[in-house]
Amino acid sequence: MTTIDEYQRRCEQLFLAGGNAAVRRAAKQGMDELGPHPDLYCWLALGHAAEDDDDHDDSAEEAFRAGLSIDGDHLGLLAGYAELCLRADAFEYPGRAARAVTLSKRLKELAPQSAEADRLAVAEHWARRGYWDDLRMRVAERAVQSRDTEAQARALAEDRRQGGVAATGSVNIEDREAVVRAATLKALSGPWNAPVRFLGRHRTAVWIVSGILCLLTNTILRRTGAVSSFSVWGYLWALPVLIVDRRFAAIRREAEAQHIAILEAALTEPR
Repeated sequence: MTTIDEYQRRCEQLFLAGGNAAVRRAAKQGMDELGPHPDLYCWLALGHAAEDDDDHDDSAEEAFRAGLSIDGDHLGLLAGYAELCLRADAFEYPGRAARAVTLSKRLKELAPQSAEADRLAVAEHWARRGYWDDLRMRVAERAVQSRDTEAQARALAEDRRQGGVAATGSVNIEDREAVVRAATLKALSGPWNAPVRFLGRHRTAVWIVSGILCLLTNTILRRTGAVSSFSVWGYLWALPVLIVDRRFAAIRREAEAQHIAILEAALTEPR
């Protein structure tokens, strides 16, 4: 029989890999086999909360409550539930938002120096963010997207120079990066994908050039009287970069889903 520790290890590995649905399946399987347990309820709740969706938030709250009914002093459940409540819209979910104070107070009474308390402090700071903080976060997300696309495209160029051996010769199926590289090589190796590879490798420079061309085109259109204000036609220069971003992101998502499926299957194999 699989132990609680083994189910927790399975949930943790799947959670770190981004397999939220797989985490929920593992937690439910553990409780089906071993009965209700606060640690598994915590993973079940986190697997729902990570989806950042109203229906999943409701399911996460149910799981947090069920876990706390077994162990009211469980630090992970208190911290996770408090984070969920901090994230709740105070107008749509006033009760949930208000519970953050009680949960936070209880956690700090039990373990003020714990990792869970530190994590909650970060969540509380995030909940107090203002407009400019939101703006900086959006800019940071765009920057991360740019780095992801460029890193993926440069890894692809390196793999093609090595004849594809690095990406497909001996792929560790449990290595997320290796699976993504192999999928990228398979999807974008043909000669017809050369423009996609080029734009991906030089995304930052191409984006700057596209921005300048968009501005120049709109300025010319306005001065010639073709349009009275900024026109959508001027922004068409940005379309190739957006398409390339979507292409690389789609390959990443498919490869990561494949990685999670492989990891889940490996973790559930009898040892």
